[in-house]
Amino acid sequence: MAKGDDRTLTNRGVSRAIEDYLKAIYTLAQEHSAVSTSLLSEQLGVRPASVTGMLKAMAEASLVMYTPYRGVELTAEGQRIALEVVRHHRLLELYLVEALGYSWDEVHEEAEALEHHISEKFEQRIAAALGNPEFDPHGDPIPSIHGTLPIGSTRRLGDIAVSECGVVNRVSDQNPERLRYLADMGIIPGASVEVTSSAPFDGPVTVRVGEHSYALDRRLARKIFIT
Repeated sequence: MAKGDDRTLTNRGVSRAIEDYLKAIYTLAQEHSAVSTSLLSEQLGVRPASVTGMLKAMAEASLVMYTPYRGVELTAEGQRIALEVVRHHRLLELYLVEALGYSWDEVHEEAEALEHHISEKFEQRIAAALGNPEFDPHGDPIPSIHGTLPIGSTRRLGDIAVSECGVVNRVSDQNPERLRYLADMGIIPGASVEVTSSAPFDGPVTVRVGEHSYALDRRLARKIFIT
């Protein structure tokens, strides 16, 4: 979550708050055709007026392109910083799981606190210790040190046809309660799933996992990617 009064500069020469905004814009742009101030306000937990003020300042710093009522996009420099922060975050999440025994629903807040403060040397040591991984514990792609991303699946569980099967390879949700809910059903990366029914008008999707069937909210099902 962004903290508007946090002006301490990170290793990248910008404030933690700006890094939070850049990462949020990048993340939201993966799910939405346009990133609005209202989306950012909800994502970061700050007032819309504060979002507008920050976006104007970031536009002056050439980190974003902001047009009122039309949304915001990252510039090349804004994208570079955002990907670096995302890399830190996702490497930290994986390290917490693999080395320290955290569960996948516990790591987001810890990584949020640490991502702004680790050095590039420490980041490289973590990556090397983990075998230079391409995906975090949720299956989200980890940007390379050069800012490139591995190619992941674009098939969403909430959009496939009845009787189609697949293997979960990504759950794009950081909410701990929802992650625990999915884990309790066995819907985690590597799990085999089959859609057995799909209600009309964006109603729930029924999914078979092993010998059990579960009804999932369509919005949640669309955050689950399969191969």
